Amino acid sequence: MISFKNVTKVYGGTVKAVDNLTLDLYPGEIYGFLGPNGAGKTTSIKMLTGILRQDSGEITINGKNMLTDPLEAKKEFGYVPDNPDMFLRLKGIEFLNFMGDIYQVPGDVRKERIESLSRRFDMESALGDSISGYSHGMRQKIVLMGALVHEPSAWILDEPMTGLDPKSSYMLKEMMRDHADKGNVVFFSTHVLEVAEKLCDKVGIINKGKLMFSGTMEELRQLAKENESLENIFLEMTKDE
Repeated sequence: MISFKNVTKVYGGTVKAVDNLTLDLYPGEIYGFLGPNGAGKTTSIKMLTGILRQDSGEITINGKNMLTDPLEAKKEFGYVPDNPDMFLRLKGIEFLNFMGDIYQVPGDVRKERIESLSRRFDMESALGDSISGYSHGMRQKIVLMGALVHEPSAWILDEPMTGLDPKSSYMLKEMMRDHADKGNVVFFSTHVLEVAEKLCDKVGIINKGKLMFSGTMEELRQLAKENESLENIFLEMTKDE
């Protein structure tokens, strides 16, 4: 379970990037986090993963508090950032082994998982190459693989489909559904409304740091006019005052 309780983050002393966010994500759910650029999606995710420190409120992952018990909390999730350009001097296999070391994955278990993930993402022939020579899509794949090598219960993904080819995108969505169906949590941000509509059990819409809606697609449509599209609902909730 992932929980935000009255979480606020202020930039520059005045701008509330996230404003009193309260949100609970339960086992078995894929939760899509929607909002325009600058709405607070990435800031929320960076606080959830411990990259940023919230100014007030509480964040817990499977009962572990991100502020008071950060190392234990970070063992509970796999995180894919919105920019995959990292560890560029390492080879793909070196990066995956580095991630395995961080999460203390035993060697034999790690080898099996890396082989399985590399097959699923069609990266077997690229693991011996430097990440600096990868395309954007390949970098996205290797970061995804690194996030999943310790088989975390919570997946936290910031725009995970960006740069993926259609086959890999389809496969990742299947993996997300399978992971949630096993009683785990998948929390991801996206700009692609169609992905959220087809994949998510629940969605949240954030705008200017405030959570405007959280619930199922059916609950979202109940707030809308008859036959109104998801795109129109989204635009209405995120329009400028």
